[in-house]
Amino acid sequence: MQTDLDRWFIQEILVHEQALMAFLRRHWPHPDDLHDLRQELYARLYEAASRARPVQPKAFLFASARHLMADRLRRAKVVSIEPMGDFPPSHVLIDEVSPERWCGGRQSLRRLAQALDRLPDRCREVVWLRRVEELSQKDVALRLGISEKTVEKHIANAMRLLADALFSGEEPLAHASDPARSTESRHGRQ
Repeated sequence: MQTDLDRWFIQEILVHEQALMAFLRRHWPHPDDLHDLRQELYARLYEAASRARPVQPKAFLFASARHLMADRLRRAKVVSIEPMGDFPPSHVLIDEVSPERWCGGRQSLRRLAQALDRLPDRCREVVWLRRVEELSQKDVALRLGISEKTVEKHIANAMRLLADALFSGEEPLAHASDPARSTESRHGRQ
């Protein structure tokens, strides 16, 4: 016996199966996983629709597919912390920090502070509000009188510049490659 939810699912979701599979084949790098991916997606959609039916089912289907693929890729990058076997016991206290570790930590912190100091002013301000003061993107935009899109651009630019500074050992060219700065200079502060 079909329920109202079953009928909705057949009429609004399953009718797009061919387009969905073409979409998944185009975007998912592992063809062997396509059927599992589709089934997991259907299970998620059915469960979500049992709570509230989406207004635009097709858009919801494809957005959910993108999110599911992103989740799977993110999970694949997570390194397992399972033990690899028995290691000989170590008689070092866990809380004990060696002078080398302490000095290395201080050096890393100094490099991060220097990299932050080299960021463009607005970029550094956005990073501080988002990552240190933990304000939402919307709150940062309101506080600084700029658009949320500009906040997003500043964060992306800052993360790239910080990664360059911390992991490549090179000095970042902060002002030369600041996309938000060029937008603001053309259109005034956003």
